[in-house]
Amino acid sequence: MNLPRRSPVRPTATTPARKPNARPEERLWTRRTPLLRLPWPDAAVRVDLRATVVTVLLAALAAGVGAWSLTVGELALSPGEVLAAFTGDADSGTERVVLEWRLPRTVIALAAGAALGAAGAVFQSMTRNPLGSPDVIGFNAGAYTGTLIAALTVGNTRFGATTGALIGGLATGVLVYLLAFRGGVQGQRLIVVGVGVGALLTSLNGYLLINLRLEEAIAAATWGAGSFADVGWPEARPVLAATAVLLPAGVLLQRRMRLLELGDDAARALGVPVERTRLALLFLGVGLTAVVTAAAGPIAFVALAAPQLALRLARTGGVRLLPAAAMGALLLVTGDLLARTLTAPAQLPVGVVTVCLGGCYLVWLLSSRSRRTP
Repeated sequence: MNLPRRSPVRPTATTPARKPNARPEERLWTRRTPLLRLPWPDAAVRVDLRATVVTVLLAALAAGVGAWSLTVGELALSPGEVLAAFTGDADSGTERVVLEWRLPRTVIALAAGAALGAAGAVFQSMTRNPLGSPDVIGFNAGAYTGTLIAALTVGNTRFGATTGALIGGLATGVLVYLLAFRGGVQGQRLIVVGVGVGALLTSLNGYLLINLRLEEAIAAATWGAGSFADVGWPEARPVLAATAVLLPAGVLLQRRMRLLELGDDAARALGVPVERTRLALLFLGVGLTAVVTAAAGPIAFVALAAPQLALRLARTGGVRLLPAAAMGALLLVTGDLLARTLTAPAQLPVGVVTVCLGGCYLVWLLSSRSRRTP
């Protein structure tokens, strides 16, 4: 007698799919629970437990490295002396060292690292490519071009450099988007166009650099390496404000960003306005990159490495903003600490340290991918 075959039970909203041999602790790590539902459906925020734990641990580690950096330098301080500077019980010299020199440098390293990590996550998600980062696509070169043009026209001033970097970065983003637009923007085309535009801007930067006066050329070249040596609270506040505004905006757009990773047709079928969302993400990523470049110069490889390292720790389905931001903060504050201490009393530009770390990361990434290729 032939009995009717029973169809397999499909998971529903109340019975989530689980791997057959998954251990209880593995199921716990991959559980996603709703945290906050906002009035519009696209802005529903969900929590991935493993990603949340990884983000908190990375942020705590970055804060710990930042706190330790306050004690390190030509004048070695104990944690008690640093705490006394915050409470007003230290002498004026210690307060000046901690509150006016080391603290703004540490704060801007943390905020700039978070901004670059989030910007890298945005572009890698948009392009669906681990090489899709602002420094590869050419936005750093565009910000540097704006700074050099400002130095040639209005002089080598902090306001001119900041304004020029912001305008140059945003103009480069718009130019790359328009050149890559052919009935839509594909990730591979965006990267190729960005690399080409970045190469042209790099050659233009070399030409502009040799037309500056010697003192201005030295200052521009030092700034172009990326350095926190001369930053203070006037440079730290705009980076903090931009990160505090743009990072939550990116989190609200993260659901649409994840749907775009499925492809334009699937995203449109799910109700995502593809080009408007992509344009909003482009301005978000360029804004985060440009504000950091305006404050400290182009800092390479943090936006490239942070999202991929966070992805391997959090094991999410794609790059996510908050883990990438926490990893970026950890990488940059650690790189700045190394830049201050490796050749003390002389200081290295932090961009030199991040380039060295980024080169090691690229070698590891390429070798690991080649081992997996049959």
